[in-house]
Amino acid sequence: MSNQQDQEGKIKIGITCGDVNGIGLEVIMKTFLDNRMHQVCTPVIYASAKLVSFQRKLLNMTEFNYNTVRSSNEIILRKTNVINCWEEEIPVEWGKPTELSGKYALRSIQAAVTDLKENKIDALVTAPINKHNIQGPEFKFPGHTEYFSSLFNTPEYLMFLVSDNLRVATVSGHVPIKNLGGDVSLDKILSKLRLMNRSLKRDFGIRKPKIAVLGLNPHAGDNGLLGSEEKEMIAPAVKKAFDENIFVYGPYSADGFFGSGAYAKFDAVLGMYHDQGLVPFKALSFTSGVNFTAGLPIIRTSPDHGTAYDIAGKGLASEDSMREAIYYACDILQKRKEYDEVNANPLAFSKQGRDQ
Repeated sequence: MSNQQDQEGKIKIGITCGDVNGIGLEVIMKTFLDNRMHQVCTPVIYASAKLVSFQRKLLNMTEFNYNTVRSSNEIILRKTNVINCWEEEIPVEWGKPTELSGKYALRSIQAAVTDLKENKIDALVTAPINKHNIQGPEFKFPGHTEYFSSLFNTPEYLMFLVSDNLRVATVSGHVPIKNLGGDVSLDKILSKLRLMNRSLKRDFGIRKPKIAVLGLNPHAGDNGLLGSEEKEMIAPAVKKAFDENIFVYGPYSADGFFGSGAYAKFDAVLGMYHDQGLVPFKALSFTSGVNFTAGLPIIRTSPDHGTAYDIAGKGLASEDSMREAIYYACDILQKRKEYDEVNANPLAFSKQGRDQ
């Protein structure tokens, strides 16, 4: 048996249920209705059997089968496992962001993180949450990304949106436009470029990644006519990164960069702020895009869509992005393992290559 065959289904992917009044469980169940997915990984869903059973019935997905376990110690490989994170029945109010739906979304995340820290699962895929109803004493963050950064004591991180033909990240995260001036700096741009470069190598297996950097102002400042940030911060950061052997170019005018197809010449694009990067990314890759938090010691991905309250409970949600998030979690896990092994003992791998 080959090593690949031996590993089939053995990767344990934890999956949080997200907001229970949204489409999270629907896209999870649709993903694993295809039994071939169990050759990719063993899914471990953090929710409750009662909730899964209820939504399975209402969504008419009776062919979705799962194994109920009390803890990750009882996981059955190559089967869908549901860990009971709570025993009580909770009301499902499709399409409504309620206090309870936020409470149980957080409980799912907390149970999954506990297992992730104890290495009982190999990676985590998070279904969409509502950033408002999940707020409370235990969650005071703009979203998943900042929450995991805090939990794993990783102040330097990168929200990386990835798909087959496009990888985009931004310097600034969930920050109001009026506060952008204080959130974009030369040092921060340089830090994000270093993170992106390392992630492209370690997590995506790209030996010499090429990175494009976008300007902050319209037309990349138009030689200072429309703003000075490009000359004072962005271009110097690009030069410093290039001097560190990071193959980075720019700044490019953001308005024509994606429409012209220029992004196809690069392995990744670094924008300055949230919508500058995410609007074109979602326009080009909405059904297959994945959100990956680079820089963390653990692997966490998620679909790039939200709770989709408007179609929750109607059976209309596409599972494509959830499936891709699971594929990426497994692939990044393997790429990271290979990269770390090579860099831990480069001489041995060099000799192995010469001997083949």
